[in-house]
Amino acid sequence: MTLITGSLAIALYLCIPLYQWLQLRNRQPIKTAAFTGVAAAAVALHGITSTNLVFTPSGVDFSLFQISSGIFFVVNLIVLVSSLRKPVQALFLILFPISAIELLVALFSSSTMSPVSNLPLSISLHIVTSILAYSVLTIASIQALFLAMQNWRLKHKHLAGWGQAIPPLEVMEILLFELLWAGFLLLTVSITSGLLFFENIFDQQLSHKMFFSMAAWVFYGILLWGHQVRGWRGNTAIRWTIGGFAALVLAYWGSKLVIEFLL
Repeated sequence: MTLITGSLAIALYLCIPLYQWLQLRNRQPIKTAAFTGVAAAAVALHGITSTNLVFTPSGVDFSLFQISSGIFFVVNLIVLVSSLRKPVQALFLILFPISAIELLVALFSSSTMSPVSNLPLSISLHIVTSILAYSVLTIASIQALFLAMQNWRLKHKHLAGWGQAIPPLEVMEILLFELLWAGFLLLTVSITSGLLFFENIFDQQLSHKMFFSMAAWVFYGILLWGHQVRGWRGNTAIRWTIGGFAALVLAYWGSKLVIEFLL
């Protein structure tokens, strides 16, 4: 069952951005209702697959690829819901192909950690807020990349092509900082809960994860302060967003890669 739902999700994840690209290349409108319906089906199938991969009969599987599948599901779900009221469909051009690749790897990779059962509520809170923080800030980083591309297009007067599907610069910048504020607050809760609920966290294998998470928190905190107080925006906001996300990548995926495959 997991292989079937995962395969269907992968197929849809590859077909949807291909359809977007073809419509944009031919300068044809995207049929919004049908597009949203198919995207919702892809995300739902992804959710079912990720649930089966992470929540096993033996407990919760925190292996790198299995949990990453869950994170990408949350990312896609957030963007899908946001697309109902905001012009963020262009994010699917990047998110869906990456999700297809990650889901394929998760389906055919073996678990690298023993499943954990009977998680305390406090640890569950930390895990949930961490996943939400990573998900929202992942979307923010992709939004920053699209913002950088729009800046480049305007500077070099490349106003034609599929880049026209991306929302206006002002709209994108407003959405970027909305995502950054939400992600920063979630990351604050995640770090705080980790410090409160894990004993001797800096003496465990979690120490480097906490260090890079706090480094990311500092990056995002400085950026949001600069935006509010000094009016930072444009390329400055893009650089700080990518810098914070790089620290976040090292905090989670880098840490898990080292612990599960190198140590």
